[in-house]
Amino acid sequence: MIDLHLIGIGTGNPDHLTRQAQEAMNAADLILLPRKGDARSDLIDVRRMLCAIALTCAVRVVEFDLPVRDASGAYLPGVADWHEAVAASWAAQIAEHLPQGGQLALLVWGDPSLYDSTLRIAERLRRDGMAMRIRVVPGITSLQALTAAHAIPLNDLGAPVVITTGRRLRDGWPAGADRVAVMLDGACTFATLPPGGVHIWWGAYLGMSQQALASGPLADVAASIVERRAALRGEHGWIMDTYLLSRAA
Repeated sequence: MIDLHLIGIGTGNPDHLTRQAQEAMNAADLILLPRKGDARSDLIDVRRMLCAIALTCAVRVVEFDLPVRDASGAYLPGVADWHEAVAASWAAQIAEHLPQGGQLALLVWGDPSLYDSTLRIAERLRRDGMAMRIRVVPGITSLQALTAAHAIPLNDLGAPVVITTGRRLRDGWPAGADRVAVMLDGACTFATLPPGGVHIWWGAYLGMSQQALASGPLADVAASIVERRAALRGEHGWIMDTYLLSRAA
């Protein structure tokens, strides 16, 4: 039996690790750290740093190479194939390093429940017959870090918020909401929207030493955010960012 602990690590700031997260890391028999391509773009160094800070027990930490998604075809089938490959890589690591079962931990950016597929991949392993209990340790999400950094509430008074992706935003503003939180938008889709009456709060590297923020009417700041994002990505070799849009009701 594998006890899999999916541990939310927030935005990579050690101060965002909860006490529960640290306890789960120290109770593990094995922590798996994935590498994907360039170590800088995968933020493997941040995971290593969190282990060095949080671990007070002799816990085995193993790094492994994560399969890379083929982005040449249709999006959803490509993601499904990628998840299968990731599940197979997990299974191989478990068979090699934890063959008799035990406590396994994976460190998940933000929270495992919000725009992350770790839970889905774990379910694939159970579907394929692996005896596994799944436990989630919640973490601070990028949206929490974003609204805290700008000192704003996520929603307007008594109003809903839609959380979506840049890919979906390309199809137009979601119906029924005046506030839209956008995740996973490497294409800066906000810059393609009709800007009239729209305000944006944007943040990158939230909670980290290189945190960058911008806000204002979309018509005034969209171009500068696109330019700044490109410069930051070039400087650091990777970027994680998110934003909240609001339009007049």
